[in-house]
Order: sequence, then C-alpha cells, then structure tokens
Amino acid sequence: MAVNERRINISELDFDNIKENLKVFLKGQTEFKDYDFEGSGMNILLDTLAYNTHYLSFNANMLANEMFLDSASLRSSITSHAKTLGYEVSSARAPVATINIALATDSATKTMPAGTAFSATIDDASYQFVTIADVTSNNTGGVVSFDSTKIYEGTYVTTKFLVDTSDVEQRFLLGNDRADTSTLSVSVQTSPSDTTTTTYTKATDITQLSSTSTVYYLQEVDAGRFEVYFGDGVVSTALADGNIVIMEYVVTNKTLSNGASSFSAPSLIDGVSDITLTTVANASGGAEPESLNSIKLQAPLDYASQGRAVTADDYAVYARKLFPNTQAVSVFGGEDGSFDPSLGVSSTPEYGKVFIAIKSTTGLNLSDAQKTQLVSDFAKFKVASVTPVIVDPETTFIILNVTFNYDSSSTTKEKTELETLVNTTILNYTDTELEDFNKPFRYSKVTGLIDNTDSAILSNITTVTLAKFITPNLTSSTSYTLNFNNRFFHPHDGHNADAGGIIASTGFFINDGSTEYFFDDDGKGNIRIYSLVAGVRTYLSTEAGTVDYTNGVITINSVGITSVANVDGSTSTRFRITVLPDSNDVIPVRNQLLEIDTINTTVVGTIDQTATTGRGYTVTTTGGAGSTTGTATTTTTTVSTTSSTATSSSY
Repeated sequence: MAVNERRINISELDFDNIKENLKVFLKGQTEFKDYDFEGSGMNILLDTLAYNTHYLSFNANMLANEMFLDSASLRSSITSHAKTLGYEVSSARAPVATINIALATDSATKTMPAGTAFSATIDDASYQFVTIADVTSNNTGGVVSFDSTKIYEGTYVTTKFLVDTSDVEQRFLLGNDRADTSTLSVSVQTSPSDTTTTTYTKATDITQLSSTSTVYYLQEVDAGRFEVYFGDGVVSTALADGNIVIMEYVVTNKTLSNGASSFSAPSLIDGVSDITLTTVANASGGAEPESLNSIKLQAPLDYASQGRAVTADDYAVYARKLFPNTQAVSVFGGEDGSFDPSLGVSSTPEYGKVFIAIKSTTGLNLSDAQKTQLVSDFAKFKVASVTPVIVDPETTFIILNVTFNYDSSSTTKEKTELETLVNTTILNYTDTELEDFNKPFRYSKVTGLIDNTDSAILSNITTVTLAKFITPNLTSSTSYTLNFNNRFFHPHDGHNADAGGIIASTGFFINDGSTEYFFDDDGKGNIRIYSLVAGVRTYLSTEAGTVDYTNGVITINSVGITSVANVDGSTSTRFRITVLPDSNDVIPVRNQLLEIDTINTTVVGTIDQTATTGRGYTVTTTGGAGSTTGTATTTTTTVSTTSSTATSSSY
C-alpha cells in the first residue's frame, strides 16, 4: 500500500515542532511548492495555528492528568478525588496544651466559657490559647477547679449564616485556610426569632443515618478552605429557610507555638480575678494542612480500611489521621514483637496487641497524654479484643570513618574542599534515605555515592560503628537493655578482650564518686566496667551485664549511675554505647530508626595512594572522652588489666 507523503505529522506537541510539521505539510502541496514561508505573512498564520494546537494539546494533557489521583497536581483536583474515596483531608492543627485552673471564690459554681483566652510567649513572640467549650465546675474548699483543661493556640471564631434555600450558590465556608477543623462545632438555630439551637455532629458513617439525623458533612474546597454542608432530608436532616447556621472554630498559627510551657491567665474568669494556673502538658500537635503527597498516599489506604483498623496498614493510616504531626509511623503486630517498660521493644511475641511507633514532626517523643489520647481515639476503629499500644521510636546512630583517595592532578579543589563535599554527600544520604522506619543503611550505596562525589575521588575505605544513647536513672540503681537488632562482630570467643572487645562507652560516675568509668566487653559475652589508672584498664566488675552477639542485644545489670561525663565536648544527661556490627549493612526493625551521626563521623582525604584493606576494629580508649574509633591506622595504647571486683553485679 502506497504511503501518502503529504500527510501531516501529528505526533509532536512542542510549539516549534508543530510549526515545522505544518511547513512540511504545506510544502508538500502543489499550491505551496517552493514557497518562502519565513518571508511572508503566511508565517504569522502558521504561528497562530501552532499556538492553537499547542494550547489544545497542553490542556488535553492537563485534563487527563487531573482526572486521576496519582497524576493530579492541583490541590482542588486531589481533594476532590480523595472525597470520592470517602477520605477526609486533614486541616491545619492547633497546638494543644493541658492546664489546671483554680479560681479562689466563695461561689458554689463557676463557668468558664468557650473562647476564654490565655497567653504564652515563645522566642519573644506572644501567642493566644483558647478554650473551645463551656465548662462548669463546683466549689470545693473555697476553690473552683477546672482540671486537665485543654487550650488551643489561635483565635476563637464564630461565624453565622442565614439559610436561604433559594440561593443555589449559598455555601457555609470556614473563612480561613488556617482553621482547625478538629475544633469545629456546628449548631443550627431555628430562626432569628426562635433561639432554640440544635447541635450537629460530623457524619462518619452514612449507613447509620436516617432522615432525622442531625449531622453535617465536611470537605476541603477552594484555596485550602473547608466547607460545611448538610443533608437533603432523606440522608440526614435538611436545613430550612430562616435557619441560622452557627460555626465555631479556632484559627491557628499552626506549628509556631509548639512547645509552649508557661501560660498566663486572663484578668477575669466568670468574674473571678484570683486565678492559679498549673501546666500539665506543654503545647504540642500544631501542624500544617495535609500535604498533597500525603493525600495521594493515604486516601486509597483509607478507602481500603473501610472504617476499621484490622491490618498494620490500617493502623498506620489512622495514626496519621488521628495525630496530624506524624512524620513517619511503624506498626507491628504482637506476633512480631512486644514491649516491656524495662526491656523496651523486643522480638518476644505478645499476641492480642498491635504496637504503633510514631516519629513526630517536632522531633520529640509523644507525651503520655498524647499516647493516652491516641489509644482512646483508636478504640472506635479497632476490632475484637486487639489492644493498641503506643511505643517510642528508638534511634540507632551510625558512625562512619571514611578515608578516601583522590587524584590531586585531576582537580583544582583542596583536600578540605573534597572532605566538605563528602560530608555533604553523607548528610544528604541520611536526609533522603534514612530517618524513617524500615529504611536500611546500604553500605555499598554510601561508598558508591562517596566515590561519585567528585571525579577526582578514586576510592574509599569506610568503616561502620553503631551507637545508642542511655539516659540513666540518677537516683537509684537501674538495669538497662539495648536492642540493636543487628548481629555484632564476633569472630571467636575472647576476641580483642585485652583492648576492650567490640563495645565501648562514654564516661559515667557511680555512687557519687569522682572516678570516671566506662563499659567494654570481654569477647565472651560479658559486659565489664573499668576505669583508667595511669593508662591501665582497672576493672570494677567483669560481669556487669551480658552481650548477645547473635541477636545484637546488650544487657547491663543494675548499676547506680549518679552522673554522666561530657559527651562530644558538652555536658550531657545521657551516655553513649558503641558497638561494631557484623555486617556493614544495617537493617532497622519494628520501632527502630537509623541516623548517621554526622558529629562523630570522620572524613579524611589522602592523595592518590593505595589504601590499606581489612576490617578496622581497633579500639582506642582515652580517659577524657571514653571514645572508640574504627580505623586500622589508629595508634592503640598498650594496656594491662587488673580486677578490683570480679563478679559484682550491683553498684
């Protein structure tokens, strides 16, 4: 079959290519053969045709993208798709603090109205905190107490709408994109002359609704604002002409006042000026509106959960919904592990429970009050007798010792410049690849990134050390358990015993003494406590705990630590324990997070010379820092050991 050479090519969407295809097409016609398009008015017509085609193709592409949740880019499109899946987008969240309020008065009862304002200052900026409901309390012993009162940062706003059913464009909008919908209360007044009001609740399950259900619905609309709408008289109660919709909510500054701890009372509460405040829980939970990426991720998962928490993914979805400050979440069932307050999270099964670890955007662990609230919030979604337990994330630090070789003749950069670039590479890796649950540290990827940092870098030798911190109980003897969840390096019994084995620590003091002590191991599964006397390790105990090299667990017997030596040159309330892993790849499990310790990671460049290979596990101890290094080239102090107490297990 003959091919028509005069057909126009329609596969190009770029403006210049569209115009060129039009020229080729016209030149193929007898009427325009050898026609000079560039030098004629026809050129303007071609521009117009090309622009028109380009606009149409662009709009068609955008329309196609916005039709699907995965490819949509406009927030309005994404929230609309989420709505079809029954997913409610999270609004901005106000920081919440808990305080006790005491009014000295002879009155039998007092009422603290919604919108009562308190104040707090952070970084020289003043913030207002408000109550969101009327609370009445009775007098006890000359004091009216409002205990465990929650106050929300922001401005308490009341908005009223007169219902006009003939106005098809009437909408009930929250007037600010910083409105916290979790504080929203909706009521409907019968009419301007009839002040009877009915409180409406937010609909969560339409299968439980009837034509008389007094509920409202909520959706995000334009410009990040939220709209309240009501039923049609068949599915929940409909509004009538003359009704007045009353909406009360908090407009917040989001994250700015997280951490506020000291609050000032208003001059009067229900006519009482003698007011005492006590902070129960600092302000926390302030958050930005839900991001587009989060909506795209969470909406399908929420739809799959069908309003109940059964699988680990279900609990992860609801954790993000119920605690908007969630940066990352890990959920594991009791068949995969358990939690004990003294032992932490371990692999021992505990059936009938689900464990939820949340990394907050604030960088802080959830408070006891937040954990209790989350467990309460999960109650309406969990099934059967499964008990949710909120556990803290545990960070395992990775200390790298990097030595790279570079060709000085192929670069104008100084050694220090290359070292800075490598440090930046390592920092970028920890920011993008780690600091999230289930994100492993891949040794080959890191060393490859280091080699690719600059074309002058020829190779690198990188050693890996793991570290965890212990915050000791300074008032009584306590035992400690560290779960690294990765196998320790242990080639044979007694490995490196004279030089401290594979475990080391920063310094600490026992029973208010002035002697600085450290931990190490004997290569046979025993933790030891020693001090340095004239450079000699003098052991206080050779059985101060145990090491499980296979499972990566360190157990320290009860010890009375009363203070901690400086860590990394600064005063500290905790000390660090380091250990050499068996594998250079580090895999986090359950509630474990990985983070590269950029303070103690060392990067050294050397000019084009052959690097020494092999495992670097030499341990060097100094009295001032109690530190360990992992480089094969480090000079090791030759020491002898003595034992003053051989088997003591409590100090």
